[in-house]
Amino acid sequence: MAIQAAIFDCDGTLLDSMPMWTDMCVALLERYGVKDAHRIFLEHESLDMDKKCFWYHDNLGIGESGEALYRELWCMVEEAYRTTVVPYEGCRALLDELRRRSIPCITLSSTPTMLLRQALSDHDLLGYFDELVFVGDVGRGKEFSDAYVAAGRRLGTPREDTWVFEDAPFGVRSAVRAGFPTVAIVNDHDGRDEDFMGQWATVVAHSYDELTVDGLNAPAPRITHATLVAGSPQPSSSALVGELCSSADFVVAVDRGIDALCEAKIVPDLYCGDADSASAEALQWARAAGVAFDRHPREKDDTDLGLAIACACREAERRKSALRLTVTCAAGGRPDHALGVYGLLAQHADVCPRLVEDGFECRLLAPAGESSWDLEQPAGTTVSIVALASGTVASESGMRWNLDAAELTVLGDLGISNYVVDTSARIICESGVLAAFVIAE
Repeated sequence: MAIQAAIFDCDGTLLDSMPMWTDMCVALLERYGVKDAHRIFLEHESLDMDKKCFWYHDNLGIGESGEALYRELWCMVEEAYRTTVVPYEGCRALLDELRRRSIPCITLSSTPTMLLRQALSDHDLLGYFDELVFVGDVGRGKEFSDAYVAAGRRLGTPREDTWVFEDAPFGVRSAVRAGFPTVAIVNDHDGRDEDFMGQWATVVAHSYDELTVDGLNAPAPRITHATLVAGSPQPSSSALVGELCSSADFVVAVDRGIDALCEAKIVPDLYCGDADSASAEALQWARAAGVAFDRHPREKDDTDLGLAIACACREAERRKSALRLTVTCAAGGRPDHALGVYGLLAQHADVCPRLVEDGFECRLLAPAGESSWDLEQPAGTTVSIVALASGTVASESGMRWNLDAAELTVLGDLGISNYVVDTSARIICESGVLAAFVIAE
């Protein structure tokens, strides 16, 4: 599918400014007598400009305050943008081509918006962008996926058709984990790890002359779909287990979940758990089938499901891909266990988890993962939503009772037992974490 939108980093991607940032931050540290300043800068490069300065003050004891260091660095960088920084050769031609085709572009930068606006204006690049997004306003640093997801929402285009242009290895990795195709911009003087970029990025470019809009026909992003078959006392049907595993790239048996898989005659890729509830027969079957085992002691802080989610995350990391998580056989028989499952999945909202049982499907919606669900259900289908985090704001449309940016109480009952009246019904989580249920009746 053709590129529909683009998210551009600025420093090191549009502007050849990474040497300037290194020089200015190192100079600031050395001005206050900090030893090994270059190493310290590299270790905290991913922090936003203000967080970087506050970290310097709080941990190195330099400057009157973090705010004072921030103002000092701002003045240094503002002057350098104007006098020493230049745009990358060829980037303007690509931006011209994107504009001719009415493809919207935004910037996503760790540089504060006012300073970024001035830097782009100084080099006559500001007019190419519909919006300037400061990472600090929309999420954590670029070593996490939050900010890319938030920038993608502002564009409103599918992730698989929204290209990210980045020079930072941690940024490329985060964008790929979120499901965006990526272009890694690599040069010969920023010291970036090109091998790492090649493992993660969709395209590695050494100059903008290598890039054209026609050449950026977005391939399917690298995604690992993992299904975790858990060990609730009341497992899902073999038919459902088979259906969910048939579409998975990676299947994990979670303790007694091996029994459900054995009954469904599905050999998982991995067994994870302490084997305190799995039957001896199912464990023997798994060993005979050559299933890999990740065995844990019974006395431990983590649940077997939590350990299995960590396994799925590691597998996606090994495959250099984004993770999408499906869990089944997890909510039946023990209400305390079920509540813990929802809490655990809420902690992993960035991998778009869903819990599927015979009687319902629940998707965990959050800005850090999938923030909306187009239900595509017939009229009369029962739908419930429950906030799982403080500050959860949700909207519903196409329902009997719609919500418009309503702030929900954690585990409150405001969104219980609604029903679909329009096939275009949709649920949106604007902040926090929302458990959205479609109930089979």
